[in-house]
Amino acid sequence: MYGWIGRIGSDWIGWWRSTEKSAGGCQNVDKAHQRSVKYDHFRVRPKGPFAVEMLGPQRTSTKGPNTNHSANNKSAKWRFSVLLAVSWEDWWTYDGISGPAFWGLINPEWSLCNKGRRQSPVNLEPQRLLFDPNLRPMHIDKHRISGLITNTGHSVIFTAGNDTVANYDGMQTPVNISGGPLSYRYRFHEIHMHYGLNDQFGSEHSVEGYTFPAEIQIFGYNSQLYANFSDALNRAQGIVGVSILLQLGDLSNPELRMLTDQLERIRYGGDEAFVKRLSIRGLLPDTDHYMTYDGSTTAPACHETVTWVVLNKPIYITKQQLHALRRLMQGSPDHPKAPLGNNYRPPQPLLHRPIRTNIDFKSTKTNGKAACPTMYREVYYKATSWKQN
Repeated sequence: MYGWIGRIGSDWIGWWRSTEKSAGGCQNVDKAHQRSVKYDHFRVRPKGPFAVEMLGPQRTSTKGPNTNHSANNKSAKWRFSVLLAVSWEDWWTYDGISGPAFWGLINPEWSLCNKGRRQSPVNLEPQRLLFDPNLRPMHIDKHRISGLITNTGHSVIFTAGNDTVANYDGMQTPVNISGGPLSYRYRFHEIHMHYGLNDQFGSEHSVEGYTFPAEIQIFGYNSQLYANFSDALNRAQGIVGVSILLQLGDLSNPELRMLTDQLERIRYGGDEAFVKRLSIRGLLPDTDHYMTYDGSTTAPACHETVTWVVLNKPIYITKQQLHALRRLMQGSPDHPKAPLGNNYRPPQPLLHRPIRTNIDFKSTKTNGKAACPTMYREVYYKATSWKQN
């Protein structure tokens, strides 16, 4: 049996034909009914990520000795389902016709990827920052947590172990994220790593058009309103994303080393390894300054439920660690496909969204120089203050 399935607009169409052969090379025929069946053009309707329903125009049959067909019933409408061993998760990538520009067209449930107005990541422009004196420092619990680091074929993800995941420490206390722009308490869930195959690209967020070699994104869910990460993913104020930009340096962040030390064990898609006693707080740079805006997840289905916090100082990653990341592959050892790198979504339009910051650019000068924090040398942010009546 062979054929194809495609999508035009809101309709899925396809063509399918039976080509089964018998041992003698002849086309198989249902001997009990002496009929052959030919499937011509048809429409198909998605029935979830693993199945489609084919809606055919007619079935042509030849009357046989054991059939009850009448002369006036030589054709009949038919409808059947076919299972496809494909998940929606296998249908998107970071390049080509399944890349970011097409995510919203591949699956109707991902339409926000193309039509949404609060999408992430964004380019952070210093002249558009708004100083908000009410923003508090961010707080992340300092105790350590164990979990699994996985090569998903799209990214490198560290997921916290929970009561249902066996780990060497037994039960562990959840890590909470609070403060900053957040009105609720969020529970840490996972870390995503985005990086480029060269040093000029890799981060998803950028600063005045400048991109970094890599970016770490720490995600948590609103544990005061929702039961788990999946429940919060498409709910209001459901997710927090803390973005840490990575710059090349001679000495790496020690907690980052705990993650990159496991990369050789997750070289291929689907591989996973255990990480014991990682400090999420230890990944953060030494700064209380950040920028925040309302955005989305940066992979399908691009849910617009994320409060983003972009820290105003990078941490460091070595060339050796980047080389280990760039050795990772999307597929299995038998079919490695392409390298996992360049797994970043391009910046999305800001569309009049405010980007607030707790950086006070009108602070007093120190030693004759303005005390202005910067993401990298020769960039000096300017902001418009919110006036209080």
